[in-house]
Amino acid sequence: MRWLTLYARSRQVPTSAAAVALTALVVWAFNRGGGTGAVEADAINPIVYFVLAAGVAAGSVGLGGQDSALDRTAAIRWAPRRAAHALLIGVVVGAAVLAVQAAGPRFAPTEVVLRDTAGLAGLAALGAVLCGAHLAWILPIGWLGFTILVPPLPPTTVGKAIGWMTCPAGTGVSTWTAVALLVTGGALYAVAGPRR
Repeated sequence: MRWLTLYARSRQVPTSAAAVALTALVVWAFNRGGGTGAVEADAINPIVYFVLAAGVAAGSVGLGGQDSALDRTAAIRWAPRRAAHALLIGVVVGAAVLAVQAAGPRFAPTEVVLRDTAGLAGLAALGAVLCGAHLAWILPIGWLGFTILVPPLPPTTVGKAIGWMTCPAGTGVSTWTAVALLVTGGALYAVAGPRR
């Protein structure tokens, strides 16, 4: 179990986990009265996009170690560890938001939280491959900014694929887009690792 502790420390997991927990706690504290939380079962409060993106950005910091040469030459298999790390970012961030929803206001349906977390985790992994671990947050935050700032896209297949983050629950195209981002980003990150 010592290797897991060393891995977590080298990837700044305690700091990232604290940032995710703090973000979730702040959102819960400001919305515990329920006044700004979503009331309808299928309604989505836009704050959920920011919370998920902030959590994934905090977790993406650890997608690379302190020494990239050591990561590439170590006598251990990195691919499973990298894949597990990328998935764990999504699981922890999604669980934090779902815990906030269980303890207070409802921001979005569970399906939307899981879909958006999966897609953002895939984007973070892809960002680590393309930009390096220290800039892995660019793709999730960039996609969030694009989605929020661009006028609503037409409800075509392409529009739903580009705006997958903001589609309502049950939109198949947006779900498959998020899954494709998770699988593609996770697989590329597992095989190639972060950019130097």
